Amino acid sequence: MQRVTIEVRRVAGALGAEVLGVDLSRPLEEEVVIALRRAWLEHLVLFFRDQALTPEQYMAFARRLGKPIEYPFVKGIDGFPEIIEVKKLEHETVNFGGIWHSDTAYLTEPPMASMLLAREVPPFGGDTLFANMYLAYETLSEGMRALIDGLRAVNSSAKADVSRTREDRIQSDGRAEGKKEYVAEHPVVRTHPETGRKALYVNVAHTVRFTGMTEEESTPLLDYLFAHQVRPEHTCRFAWQPGSIALWDNRCTQHNPVNDYHGFRRVMHRITLAGDRPL
Repeated sequence: MQRVTIEVRRVAGALGAEVLGVDLSRPLEEEVVIALRRAWLEHLVLFFRDQALTPEQYMAFARRLGKPIEYPFVKGIDGFPEIIEVKKLEHETVNFGGIWHSDTAYLTEPPMASMLLAREVPPFGGDTLFANMYLAYETLSEGMRALIDGLRAVNSSAKADVSRTREDRIQSDGRAEGKKEYVAEHPVVRTHPETGRKALYVNVAHTVRFTGMTEEESTPLLDYLFAHQVRPEHTCRFAWQPGSIALWDNRCTQHNPVNDYHGFRRVMHRITLAGDRPL
């Protein structure tokens, strides 16, 4: 077992911290896992550098944090159905998930967390933006918070903008159910099951309308919330290197991979960890 003293270095005012002094290729002591989870709940997304993990080691780390689950649209890599390749190839112009979103909010039980390990990165670009949904909720006016606190929203996997970002991967690595539409209703404001804090839980990629309202009626307020969520002061930005890992709390963050590296490859390995029904 690895006994280490970890250092957690904050990277931005809104969210995000880099973890130093831990080798994720080795088994971790329980107190290290506890310290990592504590830092993760505080900073919402953790970044690790220089982690040259095999798929076995990557899965072993993921299992210390939660239960890895399969992604509904894309098959996993050989021997590891819970690890999918998130990639954009040299000839492609649309990147996987290239829009602000919370992962698979169209599922009845969206994931607790997602983690991404960089395998190949372009010579420039390809950063990922993250946004703090606690701040997005807390910086709304008192009147707006009172308005949305009791609302629910319909989320769909078939919303056009995000569907387009999956097309290349479904074509090359798609699962049999890749054309299925998933729909789920969730509270617009969810309470985090571990911290007890409230987070804004709608996103432009999946949220279609408010429950009991039409899309036309819902659009003005949703558009305001979508823009408010990703104001610069709510975000941080991560520049990838081979072996970098990002671990984010899907219950209170959103992310957006920047598509600014046409003509180059970017290959990442993603693991998703099971969550619960938003309340």
